[in-house]
Amino acid sequence: MSASKRTAGAVAAALLLPLAIGAGPARADDPVRPGGAAKTPAKTAEEKRKAEEEKRKAAQPKPPANMSSVGGALLGLPGTQVKLGTGAPVLPKELSARSWIVADAESGAVLASHNAHWRLAPASTLKMLFADTLLPKFPDKGRTHLVTGQDLAGIGEGSSLVGIKEKQSYTVRDLWLGVFLRSGNDAVHVLTQMNQGLAKTVGEMNAHAAELQALDTSVKSPDGYDAPGQVSSAYDLTLIARSGMQKPDFREYAATVRTAFPGEAKPGKKRETFEIQNTNRLLTGDFGIAPYPGIAGVKNGNTTHAGATFTGVAERNGRVLLVTVMNPSSEEQHAVYKEAARLLDWGFAASGKVTPVGELVPPRNARPGTGASPSAGTDAGAAAGAADGGASPAPGKEHPATGGPAVPVAAEKGAGGVGVALGVVGGVLALLAAGVYLVNRRWPAAGGAVLRRRPRTAGPGPEPARDPGVKSGQGPDRDPGVGP
Repeated sequence: MSASKRTAGAVAAALLLPLAIGAGPARADDPVRPGGAAKTPAKTAEEKRKAEEEKRKAAQPKPPANMSSVGGALLGLPGTQVKLGTGAPVLPKELSARSWIVADAESGAVLASHNAHWRLAPASTLKMLFADTLLPKFPDKGRTHLVTGQDLAGIGEGSSLVGIKEKQSYTVRDLWLGVFLRSGNDAVHVLTQMNQGLAKTVGEMNAHAAELQALDTSVKSPDGYDAPGQVSSAYDLTLIARSGMQKPDFREYAATVRTAFPGEAKPGKKRETFEIQNTNRLLTGDFGIAPYPGIAGVKNGNTTHAGATFTGVAERNGRVLLVTVMNPSSEEQHAVYKEAARLLDWGFAASGKVTPVGELVPPRNARPGTGASPSAGTDAGAAAGAADGGASPAPGKEHPATGGPAVPVAAEKGAGGVGVALGVVGGVLALLAAGVYLVNRRWPAAGGAVLRRRPRTAGPGPEPARDPGVKSGQGPDRDPGVGP
């Protein structure tokens, strides 16, 4: 063999050797095609899911290392806080929210939390603070207001609307139903103007948050529309909901499933109405979400910056729990409701089997000993019930001692076959409104059974017509205060 041929053979061998080593030995069950490399086994669906989950978690922002310790030192730590006792169920695995909390509404005990004091955008859950602040300022629900152009000025682009129109009159009750059911930013703006404007309303909301010790909360826009510096936390929203649920009107609006809302009044014609339905899917059970047994509100939200947010209250076997979930990252449809329901299920199963990791603190104006809170709403029936040993009037009847307003009669079924819900009246949270602030067991309340009732369908009359002027297309679950 010539020298040139020997050199060419050596070069070819050197080039092919790495390929032969990398391919490894061929197997009968994984044949190597001529000129090709062995195939690597394809990832299973579960492996792909786990890889995507890890990738999603890695992309999430991290909570601050130091957060507020209001309610207990553990609540100020990042991550999940829970102290399981004997027989306690483990927390649900399918939780992706940046922040959440589950607490006993009566004792104030925080059963478990995750980044409870992380200051995040609240979206329309901030409307709970708006209502808790302003409801006492408009005691006459039948008062009418003629809407002006100024009332509707400055509503953010893409806002959720109930359909309020200029030069039309609405009652205070109409406006509050628009706030609670449709998360209507137009209704919020009208009530804000009735309260002498934006600056005054925002100032009062911030002052009320401070009074409740909701110190993570900073209000810039009363409707929850995304704004720089507007934040709250799962802990604060739970405090706010607990305060609001002491007010009978707040409880009524939060538990209302659907109602007839005034349309445009035209000369010589009876004013038409159109139906509005609550956007809280754990209450209504719409869009693939089952109604949660014992749910009584409170408020959902969704904006570009905040993601989906939700605070709810529910009762089971005489125990009332509060839950707040903020900004789930899961791609599961309606994740905020599903994660809230999982936490409620866990909380009811874990009650009495876990050591609290903190507490919902009382307002600054709560008076130890009596527990009386000037911020609490009035509820004549509940107050009288506490005074006479906890006796409550029968549903739909006036209290015999006071002749006060009737406790609302439970509808047998909400329209559309909506399942059972709890309107927390005549019992645990209504006693708070009677001046017995159940911030914890140091301030016990008088007895009184929780009254169970169905979700409220407000307003009599036939099936209302739809108002074609109402802005739509935002999705059933969304109050899109889309920020810049």
